[in-house]
Amino acid sequence: MSVAGETGRADQMREKARHMTDAAERTNDPEQRRRLQEKARKLQEQSERPAGRGGSDLPV
Repeated sequence: MSVAGETGRADQMREKARHMTDAAERTNDPEQRRRLQEKARKLQEQSERPAGRGGSDLPV
């Protein structure tokens, strides 16, 4: 995947995480809020992780 494609994918993941966070703030159900916040957190972490072998270009 190209650098532009990776950046676009990360942007999409961050946008989806923002929508989930917004939805969590609007819900009155504490369990639903927790689930949405957890999903948003995971997406945000994935979007920040560099692509490739576990995020490192260094040989193991």
